[in-house]
Amino acid sequence: MPRRTVPIVAFVVLMNLGIWAWVNRPQDEVAWNGVLRGVSFSPYQAKEDPLANRFPTTQEIDRDLQVVASRVSRVRTYSSLDGMEQIPALAKKYGLKVTAGAWLDTRTERNERELRNLVRNARNQSNIERVIVGNESILRGDFKPAELARILHRVREQIRQPISTAEPWHVWIRHPELAKEVDFIAAHILPYWEGIPADQALKFTVERYDQLRKAFPDKPILIAEVGWPSHGNRREQAVASQVNQARFLRRFLNTADTRGMDYFIMEAFDQPWKRGIEGTVGAYWGLLDADRSPKFAMSGPVVENSWWPAQAAFAVLVALLPMIWFVARWQHLRSQGRLFFAFLIQAATSLVTWAAFVPFTEYMSAGATFMWSVLLPAQLLIVLVMLVNGLELTEMTWTRKLRRQFRPLPASEGSHQPKVSIHVAICNEPPQLVIETLESLARLDYPDFEVLVIDNNSRDDSSWKPVQAHCAQLGPRFRFFTLGKWPGFKAGALNFGLTQTAPDAEVVAVVDADYIVERDWLARLAPYFADPSVGFVQAPQDHRDWQGDRFQELCNFEYSGFFHIGMVHRNERDAIIQHGTMTMIRKAALSGLGGWAEWCICEDAELGLRLMSNGYRSVYVNHVFGRGLTAQSFAGYKGQRYRWAYGAVQILKRYWRNLLPWTRGPLTSGQRFHFLTGWAPWFADGLQLLFTVMALFWTVGLLAAPRAFEFPIAAFLVPSIGMFAFKMVHSLWLYTLHVPSSWRQRLGAAAAATALTHSIARAMLKGMYTSNAPFFRTPKAEDKPAVVRAILAAREESLILLGLWIAALAVAGRYGIGYIEVQLWVAVLMVQSVPYIAALYLSLMNARPVPRALAAAAAEPKAAAPVLAADAIEGVDRQPA
Repeated sequence: MPRRTVPIVAFVVLMNLGIWAWVNRPQDEVAWNGVLRGVSFSPYQAKEDPLANRFPTTQEIDRDLQVVASRVSRVRTYSSLDGMEQIPALAKKYGLKVTAGAWLDTRTERNERELRNLVRNARNQSNIERVIVGNESILRGDFKPAELARILHRVREQIRQPISTAEPWHVWIRHPELAKEVDFIAAHILPYWEGIPADQALKFTVERYDQLRKAFPDKPILIAEVGWPSHGNRREQAVASQVNQARFLRRFLNTADTRGMDYFIMEAFDQPWKRGIEGTVGAYWGLLDADRSPKFAMSGPVVENSWWPAQAAFAVLVALLPMIWFVARWQHLRSQGRLFFAFLIQAATSLVTWAAFVPFTEYMSAGATFMWSVLLPAQLLIVLVMLVNGLELTEMTWTRKLRRQFRPLPASEGSHQPKVSIHVAICNEPPQLVIETLESLARLDYPDFEVLVIDNNSRDDSSWKPVQAHCAQLGPRFRFFTLGKWPGFKAGALNFGLTQTAPDAEVVAVVDADYIVERDWLARLAPYFADPSVGFVQAPQDHRDWQGDRFQELCNFEYSGFFHIGMVHRNERDAIIQHGTMTMIRKAALSGLGGWAEWCICEDAELGLRLMSNGYRSVYVNHVFGRGLTAQSFAGYKGQRYRWAYGAVQILKRYWRNLLPWTRGPLTSGQRFHFLTGWAPWFADGLQLLFTVMALFWTVGLLAAPRAFEFPIAAFLVPSIGMFAFKMVHSLWLYTLHVPSSWRQRLGAAAAATALTHSIARAMLKGMYTSNAPFFRTPKAEDKPAVVRAILAAREESLILLGLWIAALAVAGRYGIGYIEVQLWVAVLMVQSVPYIAALYLSLMNARPVPRALAAAAAEPKAAAPVLAADAIEGVDRQPA
């Protein structure tokens, strides 16, 4: 094992454990020892829910009273129905005093039954020392103060105990007339709901208590609810946490003892059913959890998450072997690179661990459990994509020296110069555009080559007859064929060309109809075929005439990223994607393998994999030998990427068995890795679309049926936002290192790539359940789109964007923006909208007219071209086929 392996892995493991320990570090706080004066008592078990008519049994209530009897002297109840009327009698045998309650709302008949049971118990149970009629019924708007006063008066005449109603402190201050019909002020002081920071919560509580004493000097003050939640959503500056709960309660209890305050702590047990009415935080107000275990002691340090040692250990164990294997094997990386990727592995396992442990650390409803079961596998894919991108970033940043770096070979008379047959497939192309390409091929400085121009499926002869005539002018090297309606699309045309290729040709080259090639293209690359193991030689695609057009500029630099970053990275393991232009193939290999695949709409990428699967090597020379035209229309741009993505699914469906690690064959492990994982980001785009649709439906549920739907777990939302940020960093970082460009161009390339997300997603999903799609010929001429056409080109993206924004605004309006779970969900909806914003932006950039001066400059004939320059042709769609 290399000597630096252990220090690097040990450092990452210790850093991981340190982060877990720091987040969950013990917090010292003032101790409190004594018996609580009172707690709010709701004896619902974890699976019970009064809103669903699932109530505790007598035995369960009795057991819960026994649990609290050693900790408190009084309990407060909220209802006198559904079994709650048994509490006073059951509490008596444990010596507990009871402040009995009746729940009042808009159900008149039920209210009367509540009051009858309350009065009956007050008369018959000697341990009922006080009565509370109604709980926040004025706050909810169920009663006006005068209406509630009449009810209080009626009950007061029937019992001997002091009587009141419970409302938040501010309701008492706003309606002092309510005090006339009560014997004491039962006020709720809950600083969390006021958004008060935990370290100021005690001060706030005492100030409100003193305010009530001053407002009602002749009435005893009972703090009928006071407490802090141990978990859940943040409300403004109030953070729900176990440490904050312990801190607030210990401080309050000491102050209450000193000042002689009367209170009920909110509450005895966690109540998971309250998630449906108060959000996640509603479940976590208990001193004891839903299993009736204490959350923390009243003395000594407090730890936020008692599960953290198990979580940290699990994350380390899962990551340990992959980290050791990577750090030991990837010796071509500098130490910083091995450290960086080891950290990514550990971070990825920690994120998955966080999500996997959610059922152990949170109460989960049926809806939350369903979402967890769906999102956990999705998060595994997200983490996989992050690691794949992270490996590319690592190797393209910290590799000591590229191992497979091919350069143009020097042109010399003694070098291997096989005969090359250049094939140009055309379909409805502007003839001037094709002629310019042919002129550049005629200027090639190479002794032995031919050019076959194959027209297929053109709508009429006006597009191909001028090309045919020009081929005749260029001499016998150039041969023209028109096939009419022909099967197999581009692959079919190329296969026909293969049958017409000169028998002595050793190499077949393919060039798109819009490419202007350099004179030394063949001379500098064809000699690589002297090595019989070389199956194909690929040069990068590049583009011209994009200057002055923002849309074309974005497209140009988006393409550049793949050819100067992705292809270079894949070339290190001889796993490049073959492209249908600026490529050269050994003719014997191409013919021997049956030619181009007419079943696949990405026949070029398929051929490259097939050649590698049969033992041939590839050569990628990262030197520009030809430039074509970038997309002119957004519809054409995303249509091309749709074809690439759909073709990728076709290829994987056909060859996935060959790519499995245990399948025998010529493919190396590195090649299998790149072909299995290289398209993973596109599959992630497909998953992103599904998640977007699900998010919109879930938002409808949050708005229309909040009892059945709750906000997704933060353990899934935070990584999805983080993944978006990581993708942006990954792109900008590698562009800075490898693609000569300005920051404006890097950001534009990122926007262009993001704009394609929806098209890629649709292609990947459709490819999963279909096997054939029509070949999308990328047009080389169409009218410059107007603004309306630009918006229509992105109509799907625009509609989804509108839906996401409406959903975000609706959620914020319905729940308020003060909760962290609302903030996270709105943030996720906004992050999901970014690809759709980018798509609309790109389409609008496409509609923006090019400044006249730039357009005039672009229209000037090029000295090297004897025919009209392609960028002077009105409506040319500058995009490779």
